[in-house]
Amino acid sequence: MIHRRYLLITALLALVQQGSAEPIARIAIIIDDLGYQLEAGRRAIELPGPVAYAILPGTPSGRVLAETAHRNGKEVLLHLPLEAVEHSGPVEPGGITLDMGRGALQKVFATALGSVPFAIGVSSHRGSLLTRHPGHMEWLMEEIRLREGLFFIDSYTTHQSVALQIAAEAGVVATKRDVFLDNDRSEAALAFEFERLQNLARTQGVAMAIGHPYPETLAFLERELRALDDEEIVLVSVSELMRIVAGGIGAP
Repeated sequence: MIHRRYLLITALLALVQQGSAEPIARIAIIIDDLGYQLEAGRRAIELPGPVAYAILPGTPSGRVLAETAHRNGKEVLLHLPLEAVEHSGPVEPGGITLDMGRGALQKVFATALGSVPFAIGVSSHRGSLLTRHPGHMEWLMEEIRLREGLFFIDSYTTHQSVALQIAAEAGVVATKRDVFLDNDRSEAALAFEFERLQNLARTQGVAMAIGHPYPETLAFLERELRALDDEEIVLVSVSELMRIVAGGIGAP
C-alpha cells in the first residue's frame, strides 16, 4: 500500500499542472507541551501566522489556552501523553500506558480529549515505548477514527514507531514531524533547524516542525516567521498540511 505521505507529491504536481501561483514549499509549526505555564502559553498563541498549539490534557491552564487559541483563530491539538521508554515519576494526566486494557484506554482518551476543547487532531507526547506497540496503537487509532475528522501526528520520538502504519490501516490521516526546532535552544541551533525545515519543504513540498514555549524559541519565531513573507516558502495551518498529506488539496 502506498502511504498517504507519498501522495503529497502527486497532489503538489497537480497544483503545478493547474498553473497555480501559490508557493510550492509549505511548512507547518506546532508548539508543544502547553498547559502548565499560562503566560508562556499566551505568548506562544501570539506568534504570527497559523501556528498550531498542542495542549496537554488535564493541565491547570490547558482549557483556557485552548479557548484563547481558538478565539484567536489558531488550531488546537490534544497533546496525548504516551508511555516512554525512560520516564521517571507518575503517569501524566491523560497518559496512556502499556498496562492499560482496551476499556481503560478508551476511557482515558475520552477524558483527555474532553479536557482540550476545540482539538482538531491528536499529537503524541513522548511515546517512545507505546508507539512501538501495534496492539495499543490499533486501539488508539480506532478511538481517533471514531471521532470523525480527527487526525494524528506522530512526534516521532523513536524510529521504531509503527504509528503511521497503524493509522493507515485504520483509515486515520496521519503524518510525523520532520524537525524538532529546539532540542538545543541556542540561536545558532534554532537557526540551523529552521533552515533545515525549509530545505525539507523545498525537497518534499511540505515539512512540519515542533517547538516548545521556551523564551528562546518564541523570540526566534516571533522574528523569523515575519520574515517568511520574503521567501518562496509559506507557513500553513496544520489542517492544510494534513489535507496535502491525505492527497486532497482543497478538500473541505
